[in-house]
Amino acid sequence: MLNYIFSLFSNDMGIDLGTASVLVFVKGQDIVLQEPSVVAMERSTKRILAIGTEAKKMLGKTPSNIVAIRPLRNGVIADFEATEKMIRYFIKKVHSKRTLLHPRIVIGVPSGITEVERRAVKESAEQAGAREVYLIDEPMAAAIGAGIQIQEPRGSMIVDIGGGTTEVAVVSLGGMVVAKSLEIAGDKMDESVVQYFRKKYNLTIGENTAEEVKIKIGSVFPVNKETYMSVKGRGLLTGLPQTITIRSEEIRDALADPVIKIVEIVKDVLEETPPELAADLIDRGITLSGGGSLVRGLVNLLAQETKLPVRCAENPLTCVVKGTGAYLDELDNIRKYKDIV
Repeated sequence: MLNYIFSLFSNDMGIDLGTASVLVFVKGQDIVLQEPSVVAMERSTKRILAIGTEAKKMLGKTPSNIVAIRPLRNGVIADFEATEKMIRYFIKKVHSKRTLLHPRIVIGVPSGITEVERRAVKESAEQAGAREVYLIDEPMAAAIGAGIQIQEPRGSMIVDIGGGTTEVAVVSLGGMVVAKSLEIAGDKMDESVVQYFRKKYNLTIGENTAEEVKIKIGSVFPVNKETYMSVKGRGLLTGLPQTITIRSEEIRDALADPVIKIVEIVKDVLEETPPELAADLIDRGITLSGGGSLVRGLVNLLAQETKLPVRCAENPLTCVVKGTGAYLDELDNIRKYKDIV
């Protein structure tokens, strides 16, 4: 009862604390923030200069006394102090000044992280001003946000491809029956594009450019019409600025290695799925979520490799944060959820 009264006077939040971006859901307001998980600071003093969108613009462009970093790597905290300041900044940005109480916060975390890493996430949010912190595994949050009826006694598979991790799970009766986490996702795809340009064209490009190439012409399955794109970078041999024209077919080759590993972990989960639930998947298929699921051709590739129907969630980028937001309504019944810490 006391928690219910508190909830009336605080802006409870759901947070998708992703490697690539942070999304915030505020109870009663829907998604109110979506910004890159990037922090820019002075090297010597660690003074924060920019967070989010402004900090991402600085990636690869900072002078020697400034560094732009991603404080989360592979879905876990790599820089505790920077993560705390980033969370504090986002809470302050969306929290209503009219409320006197600190918010309760639900945070989506990779299913494969350790207890130590889970405590680090909770502590960073508590230090940033949260009254209470609850963690929900990202596959479960993504399934809820994608509209999967997780309480049904039938198997459903969710594949959430974020920036740092790919989360694969089969859910039934409100829990995860089989779940695996892979530290290969969107960021690894970008890195593969960077390495492809370096090896084939002796051209160095930044991660923002690699991401742009992946989004604009990247694909993982043959397309009807190949496309082209001009890419600017620095020549390794000359050290001078250089522009080349790249074909979409080449980016498909560049993305092959990380995508093969994602397909393999999906097959691994299917192999460990109990027969009754596996039978359900023949009809219910696989649901994709996360920014990485938007790479062209991934639905077709997974359908070909698994022989199951595959669909992309309606709004794949927001599935996890919508799942954390839905869970906010269930906080008073928290004991009903076995996968929450």
